[in-house]
Amino acid sequence: MTSRKIRTRIAPSPTGFLHLGTARTALYSWAYARHFGGEFVLRIEDTDVARSTQDSVDQILESMRWLGLDYDEGPIYQMQRLDRYKAVIDQMIAEGKAYHCYSTPEELEATREAKRAKGEKTLYDGRWRPAPGKTLPAIPAGVQPVVRFCNPPDGDVTWDDLVKGPITISNHEIDDLIIARTDGVPTYNFAVVVDDWDMEISHVFRGDEHINNTPWQINIFNALGAPLPHFGHCPVILGDDGQKLSKRRGAVSVTAYEEGGYLPEAMLNYLARLGWSHGDEELFSSEQLVAWFDGTHLNKSPAQWDPVKLLWVNAHYIRLADNTRLANLVALQLVKLGIPLEAETIATHLPQVCALLKDRCDTTVALATWAAKFYGDVTPDATEHAQHVTDAVRPAIALLAAKLEVCTWDKAAIAAAIKEVLAAHAIKMPQLAMPVRVLVMGTAQTPSLDSVLEICGREKVIGRLAKA
Repeated sequence: MTSRKIRTRIAPSPTGFLHLGTARTALYSWAYARHFGGEFVLRIEDTDVARSTQDSVDQILESMRWLGLDYDEGPIYQMQRLDRYKAVIDQMIAEGKAYHCYSTPEELEATREAKRAKGEKTLYDGRWRPAPGKTLPAIPAGVQPVVRFCNPPDGDVTWDDLVKGPITISNHEIDDLIIARTDGVPTYNFAVVVDDWDMEISHVFRGDEHINNTPWQINIFNALGAPLPHFGHCPVILGDDGQKLSKRRGAVSVTAYEEGGYLPEAMLNYLARLGWSHGDEELFSSEQLVAWFDGTHLNKSPAQWDPVKLLWVNAHYIRLADNTRLANLVALQLVKLGIPLEAETIATHLPQVCALLKDRCDTTVALATWAAKFYGDVTPDATEHAQHVTDAVRPAIALLAAKLEVCTWDKAAIAAAIKEVLAAHAIKMPQLAMPVRVLVMGTAQTPSLDSVLEICGREKVIGRLAKA
């Protein structure tokens, strides 16, 4: 904890979709701020002009909206802050804390090659770094300089990481970082420091691939006389192959899970548990997460993405979900299946279908696949049809159809009609129920038959039984 106001942030780069690891970091940052009554900031780090796109920005914003990670400030765009970065760099140059470097890429690569040949670290050789009594090379004509930070030449950088514990890296391991490119656009490690300083960020949660960036950033904070945030570096998420789950290794976007029929509360629950724990709790609400998440109990080891467990979590939340809410989600999936529904059907009938089917579904896609049987055409499974719809049972099916044409259309009357047919033909329930299910729903495995028939509707049931 700190005496400063708690302010956290998430700062994705709009060069692609919101990665699952970034979504988890956003969740931890949001939960930490909410737990302590602080503020959560969304910043878009768009200084990679060549790769940043508006589509990516839109996808990031939609992912945050779907996950319910509301932010108190933002989105703040780095490319709208270029004047601020330039002012800080100009001040650092004036104070001798940064300098222009005119080394060309070819010169730098030649230097690195020479160091590799000697078995030395390929750090920048400091040829343009000013020093008392040092004569700098003549400024070459036509070369646009970069700006480098005067990194301390000696000593160590140490911080007490919120996840990893104490970490120390020697300044001999890092060199004079480029903080502005030749076009004046700042680099990541510089812009992030100025942003966190200006936005008074108190705690930074991010992936542990940023550990090697942290010494540079701490040194820049110190050079600016800015207060240091607390850093917490979360381990990576591994895929099924044991490799880092990333955009380059088959990962899909957060919005793809929305399209795939997952509920946001299930994704939040699963992501939170993927690297953090509260006792043995596996299923919890976002309110419980906020109440429990104080920055402790974060795992130091990588977590593995488990799609089977995610489905289990999602199935749990589908069972708990309000049927009207499910109906609206399922209606969107039905449109993709070519089965658009009228608004009245979505409001009145589809919730009944969802209530009947949701206990056997783990996504709204699966729920829509079942719901489609109530609205679209049904083609019985050929094997099940041959097995269950036999000449021996067709007379019983015909009698049931006749009774269903005239009975009151509710579950009790339908159940009574079924019992009358069973008695008249001296057969057991499975002998009649299985073929009726196959004809009406296309499969022998459905929820209770009287409920299915009631919700399916008299006209559809009679029409499908006639195909026996």
